[in-house]
Amino acid sequence: MFFDDYSKTGKVYHIAPVNDLGRILSDGIKYNDKITYEYKYYNFHCFIDSLKPEYIPTWVEREKAIFATKNYRKEPNFSSHSAVTAFEVDPFKCWIANENRANEIYEPFVLQEVNSLKEAGEYMKTEGKKMIEEYWRTSLSFKENLRKRMDLKEGYDAEVLVFHDVKPEDIEILYIVSDHRVMKFDEWKKVFCKKR
Repeated sequence: MFFDDYSKTGKVYHIAPVNDLGRILSDGIKYNDKITYEYKYYNFHCFIDSLKPEYIPTWVEREKAIFATKNYRKEPNFSSHSAVTAFEVDPFKCWIANENRANEIYEPFVLQEVNSLKEAGEYMKTEGKKMIEEYWRTSLSFKENLRKRMDLKEGYDAEVLVFHDVKPEDIEILYIVSDHRVMKFDEWKKVFCKKR
């Protein structure tokens, strides 16, 4: 794993565009505070929520989650121009699900709206629906995951759905990522924040 285990750190990790970092440091993190939320993800979250079984608690609404991870596999490929942050969560206000199942259908979900690719809608009604049913079936509470450790199983890319705001003082910046390097935040400041 890239970071020490949650049992040692007590932290989860959240990737944010560097463009959002100033606001994050002043206001913290909320589920709907990024520009990309409305146009890039909202409808996708609503689709996944529409297939949520009744036995999943009502407070678990993907459209109202902050997304984080318990850890990364060795040498993750972080998106360019982003910041890797860490923070503690209230384990009673979090849910764990297999992000692989959701990620596999994002493109067909979006592209089914394109005329020449509308057949992707048929895929969404069959295979896409099955993947989201599995997404929910294999999901569990954060506390239950601490016992079962689904996040350590091969093929289970555990995303943490956080259902509470994160205060700015609780956020630690770990890395700044560019096109050609990943720098620890302290190293980044030494290079770019030197007094001239």
